[in-house]
Amino acid sequence: MKSTEILNKIKTFLGEEQIEQVEQVEETQLEATEESSEKVELAQAKLENGTVLEAEAFEAGNEIFIVTEDDRVAVPVGEYLMEDGQMLIVEEEGIIGDIKAQEEEEEVEAKEEEMAYVSKEEFNSAIDEIKGMINELKDKKEEMAQVEEQVKEELSKTPAVEPINHNPEVKEKFKVRFGNNRKETTLDRVMKKLTNN
Repeated sequence: MKSTEILNKIKTFLGEEQIEQVEQVEETQLEATEESSEKVELAQAKLENGTVLEAEAFEAGNEIFIVTEDDRVAVPVGEYLMEDGQMLIVEEEGIIGDIKAQEEEEEVEAKEEEMAYVSKEEFNSAIDEIKGMINELKDKKEEMAQVEEQVKEELSKTPAVEPINHNPEVKEKFKVRFGNNRKETTLDRVMKKLTNN
């Protein structure tokens, strides 16, 4: 059976109007798929160093790529200064985190510099804290001096022990004994002279 015959049978069962509605739905679906298959125009921008970037739109959350001669590469995480002076922030590889104007960055840096200075009250409290630490160290030094004096007094009260000296005057006499029936050798004579002096 041919497809046209099957279509005619369906028309007779359902009625002409419903078939026309089904055909219209099919046509709109075909048009939608044709529109989606069309290429999306991507916006391009350059960094300060001349690198070409491409994205659907330069807004937070969109994908962004570096355009090379052969391919497109996802932009690595970091902050990039664009030609127009805006700061591109990529928090996740290939995804735009935020785009800020350069002036905002300079304001943030200025605020950070202002925050680097301390107020007069903070300075005075820090000075007071340092003075307190110095006084504590002085007190500890005085305590250590008192303990040192006490140790010296205790050591001066204990009697000195006489040192033990070696007495070089006492000599031990060493005698070599030889066998009675043996003939005296040269070594025996030398040893006898050495020990019996």
